[in-house]
Amino acid sequence: MLFRRMLSLILVFFLGVAQAQEVPSGDPEVLRIEPVLADGWLNIDADVHLPLSDELRSSAERGVTLYFTADIEIVKPRSWWFDKDVIKTQQTWRVVYNALTRQWRIGTGELSLPEPSLDDALSLVRNIRGWGVVPSADLETDVLYTGRMRVRLDTSLLARPFRVHALNSSAWSLSTPWKDFSFSISGGELPR
Repeated sequence: MLFRRMLSLILVFFLGVAQAQEVPSGDPEVLRIEPVLADGWLNIDADVHLPLSDELRSSAERGVTLYFTADIEIVKPRSWWFDKDVIKTQQTWRVVYNALTRQWRIGTGELSLPEPSLDDALSLVRNIRGWGVVPSADLETDVLYTGRMRVRLDTSLLARPFRVHALNSSAWSLSTPWKDFSFSISGGELPR
């Protein structure tokens, strides 16, 4: 009898460890950043792992607008002086649910698109494509540029009562760590 209990405890322990290893990390992170030259601009394509807590999902389903901001910084390293800032910019998306129409909307600026679910709306934030950050004319050829990017829940844009709540709750402090990347443009790649 004691042997069976010990065996079952060991089995439960190892099954719990195996299940814990199968669950992907819940931490937000920028998975991939790809700088692309197109139409006279340096565009950024990025994939982001951005899991929402149950509290954030519940708030969004009750009509609280969530704002997500992607920050990007690109510098030109210099060995004899401080690095030269090429660009520091950001883009903000707002995700809102309309309970009357039962429709999710994601937008940036004046543009707003309908989506069937919260995860579909967040796919635009999680899969950033064609974000024009700097004109290619501002970049030099054969120079190594370094940059970094992060995506965060921007609580500064929330309505004032929610900002107070966001300061007191860890569920509202959703942010990826900065992810570094580098790129160089060869002489033949710059569009004229």
